[in-house]
Order: sequence, then C-alpha cells, then structure tokens
Amino acid sequence: MKNSRDPDFPDSFNWGQFLPALAIDCVIFGYSEDGLKILILGYKNTSFFSLPGGFIRKKEAIDDAAKRILEERTGLNDIYLNQFYAFGNLERSDPEPMKMIMENNGFTPSNDHWLLQRFVSLGYFALVNYKRVKPRPGFLSDSCRWYGIHELPELIFDHAKMVEQALKILRRDVYSKRIGKNLLFEMFTMGELQKLYESILDEKLHRTGFHRKMMRSGLLKRLGKKKTGGAHRSPYLYSFRSDKPKHTIS
Repeated sequence: MKNSRDPDFPDSFNWGQFLPALAIDCVIFGYSEDGLKILILGYKNTSFFSLPGGFIRKKEAIDDAAKRILEERTGLNDIYLNQFYAFGNLERSDPEPMKMIMENNGFTPSNDHWLLQRFVSLGYFALVNYKRVKPRPGFLSDSCRWYGIHELPELIFDHAKMVEQALKILRRDVYSKRIGKNLLFEMFTMGELQKLYESILDEKLHRTGFHRKMMRSGLLKRLGKKKTGGAHRSPYLYSFRSDKPKHTIS
C-alpha cells in the first residue's frame, strides 16, 4: 500500500480499506490572545478551502479514526473530541469541487472514482492548545493554517454549516463543561478565562457576574496568586478541576 507522500497517491491508493460513503470532518478550535480560531485546509492549485477531514478504515472505531485524522493535521494525540452532528444533505454530494481539485493537480479521475461519490460526514469538533499545534497539510492541500472565526474563507460543500453547528454546541456547553481546559494553559487568571469565554460567545461579559458564575459552576480550582513583580494587586490563578463537578449551571 502506498502512502500519502507518493505522487500518484489518489489513483493507486487502496481506497477499499475504508468504509464507503462515510467521512469525518473536523472543526478544530484553538485560541490565542486575539480570539478563537479554526484550522482550515487550502487545496493545491485552486481557490478551495475546507475543514480537515478523512475516512474511516473498515477495522477502525469511528472515534479512533477521528483521533488519527486530527493527529495527522495537528501533530497532537491527546485532543478533546466531541462528535456533534451528522451531515447528509444532497447538496453536499456535488462531485465538481473534488474533481477540479484532482484535475488541477495532475490526476484524471473516472466519473465513478471513490472520492467523487456521495458521502455522509460525521462532524467532530476538537479543542486544542493553539501553541502546541504543528499544522500539516494533506496530500491534496498545500496550506493548513489558523483563521479567526470572523475571517474564515469561503468553504466547500457544507463546511460553513459545520462550523456554525459546532459553534452552537460549544456555546451551549461553555458553562457546564470544561471547555477552556484544552484551549488555555493549565493555570490561568480569571481575566484570561473571561477573555476566552467572550471570544467563544462573541459578546462582552460582566466581570463580577462571570466570576460568580464560574465559581458556582464547580469547574474551577483556585490556586495561589500570580507573581507579577509589580506593586499592584496580584490576581489569583485557577485551573480546571479534574474531577466531575457536583453541579452545573445551565
């Protein structure tokens, strides 16, 4: 079996090892000081962009396939994953974008090529530490980089709807799950956490109300004060608890 570095990979690869008509697409969230970001692939010799994705081997669990795909694109193998939706509308079965991508990169696929068939896609979102990721393009892409959630390029198929749905789930769960655990470093100030939540929710939050809500959630553990070296009052550091909270806030 040839690997993805072979120049004739799409034609000679053993597509029969994968489940037919089923794909995985991943909304990979990262966060830096200038806001929430999503990892996007750019296809070679085209103006097409998409979410990172791949296929499920016949002897592979679905979650294991998602972990493998994410490791191939990010270099990380300890990623928070959430399967959030299945996408199967007829509009996503248009073969023309993928056909153009292949032809523009020296391949002439037959009309019944495996990659040109209709696919149902399982959507996963991942939360990763932005600074730990080493983005890696796929065999038909030449870029894999971060975009701010308000600066995304136009995406092929229904990938914009995938992003929209993933954001909806992320925002729904932001106060009841340890959303920030994988997006921030292990220790952080309440101000840093508030900036993250404001970026996720895309709204300004009241400082006192946010602090109260987070402390009531049972998700956080307060540590010592941050050493700033200045004369002003040092803020406390926090981390997410490793145990399950006793209660959550809806």
